[in-house]
Amino acid sequence: MGLLIKNGEIITADARYKADIYAEGETITRIGQNLEAPPGTEVIDATGKYVFPGFIDPHVHIYLPFMATFAKDTHETGSKAALMGGTTTYIEMCCPSRNDDALEGYQLWKSKAEGNSYCDYTFHMAVSKFDPKTEGELREIVADGINSFKIFLSYKNFFGVDDGEMYETLRLAKELGVIVTAHCENAELVGRLQQKLLSEGKTGPEWHEPSRPESVEAEGTARFATFLENTGATGYVVHLSCKPALDAALSAKSRGVPLYIESVIPHFLLDKTYAERGGVEAMKYIMSPPLRDKRNQKALWDALAQGFIDTVGTDHCPFDTEQKLLGKDAFTAIPNGIPAIEDRVNLLYTYGVSRGNLDIHRFVDAASTKPAKLFGLFPRKGAIAVGSDADLVVYDPQYRGTISVKTQHVNNDYNAFEGFEIDGRPVAVTVRGRVMVRDGQFVGEKGWGRFLKREPMYFG
Repeated sequence: MGLLIKNGEIITADARYKADIYAEGETITRIGQNLEAPPGTEVIDATGKYVFPGFIDPHVHIYLPFMATFAKDTHETGSKAALMGGTTTYIEMCCPSRNDDALEGYQLWKSKAEGNSYCDYTFHMAVSKFDPKTEGELREIVADGINSFKIFLSYKNFFGVDDGEMYETLRLAKELGVIVTAHCENAELVGRLQQKLLSEGKTGPEWHEPSRPESVEAEGTARFATFLENTGATGYVVHLSCKPALDAALSAKSRGVPLYIESVIPHFLLDKTYAERGGVEAMKYIMSPPLRDKRNQKALWDALAQGFIDTVGTDHCPFDTEQKLLGKDAFTAIPNGIPAIEDRVNLLYTYGVSRGNLDIHRFVDAASTKPAKLFGLFPRKGAIAVGSDADLVVYDPQYRGTISVKTQHVNNDYNAFEGFEIDGRPVAVTVRGRVMVRDGQFVGEKGWGRFLKREPMYFG
């Protein structure tokens, strides 16, 4: 059965016009005025609505063993929440620890998603060590359809790699044409600062940010860029949170280092005072890099508007309040993460486009098209064009609402954006032509989501 979305205003990264969209066999087959559709076609009237390409979250954690517990979402709950928020594809971090086998970890992460996701998905493959087996395993994983790695310059002795391992990972990535995403901090400094603060009796969540200050993130960003510069690999900084790290990344870009920048929605809208409230209320807002001084937010918004920040993800990582309380005696034991997969698009639209100075095309680019281009999904994803997958979001800019844990679909018992107002929301969402959200209600089919194989593209 075909799908016709009629009378909407199509808005992409570089165009805006009114037209109908007809999809058949999972892809868009016609775009034009007053399209006729055969009998039996499902019709969505988008009069007064925007039609966006399906949004792509380039940074999520669904299955994640971490800090003595597990992230709360499953692929069923996480993908449902994603779709309710207009995200039709996500890239999950596949994160085996240093004690795990990389290939076994990759197969485990794939098995958790297969048959359980409502939306399409793929993975960044974490490299948490580089030993004699690693190179062969990574070659096999790339051959299976992965074109991006992930390294942590933090979480020493768990996920983190040292400089030698970073060099080897980048060397291999350059050869294979793979982009390397990086969590940029200085693991040694973080560890020393944590020990110092705890020894002084500073154990509460308000000490998390001082244990990994802005300078530590800026150093990690600059060091990653230096290694890219000297290996020729292409890099992508994940969840950049502050102006000093932004300055380090832009300095590298200005001298020709092939480096892209992601920030995540919590850092645009939340600041470190949320983690200074005391008790479990503060613990809910612990993530790394930490929420920063509010002065950083203008720098992030400005850089996003100018295209210096390429993408906006979430670093979605849900832990409930009981899990957060694992750190009641020491901030170093609070599971890191803030859930945001359902709210990213609405928040970015509301506080960027509707109430801010973010151009609507830059909004589409940062939340859909640029992630698709950087990670080998474009023009299958991130576009509204004949031949592209029929991943479409019919968005009502007239809707007014408030974010609440009471109405969310994430498997978590709090929402970090509780009480935030939103101007607009998706009213219909499709994945490869299948309607998953209709009239603001979830109607999706479990298992419709597909693993997306991607080809290496960063050669030369």
